[in-house]
Amino acid sequence: MKVVVAYSGGLDTSVIVKWVKETYNAEVICYCADVGQQEELDGLEAKAIATGASKCIIDDLNEEFARDYIFPMLQGEAIYENNYLLGTSIARPLIAKRLVEVAKAEGADAICHGATGKGNDQVRFELNANAIDPSIKIIAAWRDPNWHFTGRLDMIEYAKEQNIPINVSAKKPYSMDRNLLHISFEGGILEDPWQELPEEIAVMTEPLSKAADTAEDVVITFEKGIPVKINGTEYSPANIMRTLNAMGKKHAVGRVDIVENRFVGMKSRGVYETPAGTILSKAHRGLEEITLDREVMHLRDSLIPRYADMIYNGFWFAPEREMLQVMITESQKYVTGDVRVKLYKGACHVTGRRSEYSLYDDAIASFEEDGNTYDHKDAAGFIKLNALRLRVLARSKQKRY
Repeated sequence: MKVVVAYSGGLDTSVIVKWVKETYNAEVICYCADVGQQEELDGLEAKAIATGASKCIIDDLNEEFARDYIFPMLQGEAIYENNYLLGTSIARPLIAKRLVEVAKAEGADAICHGATGKGNDQVRFELNANAIDPSIKIIAAWRDPNWHFTGRLDMIEYAKEQNIPINVSAKKPYSMDRNLLHISFEGGILEDPWQELPEEIAVMTEPLSKAADTAEDVVITFEKGIPVKINGTEYSPANIMRTLNAMGKKHAVGRVDIVENRFVGMKSRGVYETPAGTILSKAHRGLEEITLDREVMHLRDSLIPRYADMIYNGFWFAPEREMLQVMITESQKYVTGDVRVKLYKGACHVTGRRSEYSLYDDAIASFEEDGNTYDHKDAAGFIKLNALRLRVLARSKQKRY
């Protein structure tokens, strides 16, 4: 039997490599999707081989991740429960797709993931994998009848016994997941929602106490809702993210501490750092304010919660998300122009926007009198017609009471 294991080199997947090999008497191929983990990938291949894998495939997906997943999602202004920019969620469909493709190329019998039975990722991996290949066999380690571990502390002890190198201790048993868009911190000491996040837990943003003392202005250029330039310099999609991540980090931009509603039914506390995503979301919205028609914006905005739910819950490859994406893409035809934002002490403020497709007309919007473009008297009929149903309702109430 041959199994492709989704591998990060962290505690769970390091233990799983050895567990799959022993439990299924299988050849294990480790697959790691490089979606921006950076130093977390150092020494990964050697570690996988030392743990028992026959091969470790590290796949550079940074450009594809930014271009085909992050940017289309940002076009839709997807924010889950008004706070979470979906950093973990949006990486899962790409990883699942490539995991299935690698399994097929390697002639594997199954794929295996280390998502727990309480989390969202098990759903995301499996729904997206099934959408790509409905015949794929999936080993979900935490739900497998042969799995004997009860939690992370149990796995830490096992790793020590088996000489599996890990970078986690019983004192700090929280988990981290990083990619080009964000880093998440969950579990362990963070499970108490009253417990403030320790200041030393900071990777992609500086703690607020260490934020730069001088504000920084950044101009971002969009074409059809997609960011293409920063301060006049053109970058690839992945480098747009990297550059803005570095800028946002200095100013402590993009950290949120939330308790979210998981798809599986429970509430979970998570701390997320999303500097580039926060900057792009604010800037994109600023440009839409002058380029999107009112009714188009309101219709798109009414669908944001549903769109965010689809991504969060693992339905990226579902027909309803793909259909909605067509509408979102259509809405972005004229979202082209520049937005200036100011980064300072944890905040990102839009301070200017301009576009050749701007719908903002200062002649109409001005408070100065100009009878050629807008006649104030026209508002009387507009108000009277809109008040008609309210007047009818009020008269009806007066008759009854």
